[in-house]
This record gives sequence, C-alpha cells and structure tokens, in this order.
Amino acid sequence: MPMNPADIETLIKAALPDAQVTIEDLAGDGDHYAATVVSEAFRGLSRVKQHQLVYAALQGRMGGVLHALALQTAPPG
Repeated sequence: MPMNPADIETLIKAALPDAQVTIEDLAGDGDHYAATVVSEAFRGLSRVKQHQLVYAALQGRMGGVLHALALQTAPPG
C-alpha cells in the first residue's frame, strides 16, 4: 500500500517540529517521492547524519511502504 505524502510530512514534523518539508510524488505511483527538509536540527551535521535523522523519523517505513525517497536536507538560511 503506497504512502500518502501528508503522512510522510507528519512523521518528519513529529521528529523535527521546526522542519519545513516539501514532498513531491516523482512517478505518480505513491511509491517514489522527493523530499526537501530544512531544519535547525541539521546545523553542524554531515549530510549523512541529516539524512539519518529523517530516516529515523520515518520509523522503519523506508524500503517497506515507502519504496524510494530522494532526500535533500539543509539547515535554514
């Protein structure tokens, strides 16, 4: 069962309350998304650590109900 973009955003914002999240359905199939996440929590972290925070927020759904997520992360400004 595909994952709703609003659900992805809700999960990310639950873990990173200040996050600005933009989700795009890349293939129109509910399985392939691109997400841009901007959060102060990313400041000073490597890109890998930033992505790990987002993946943790998705609570194990990556590779399961969420098949593919192209991720861009950054601190504000």
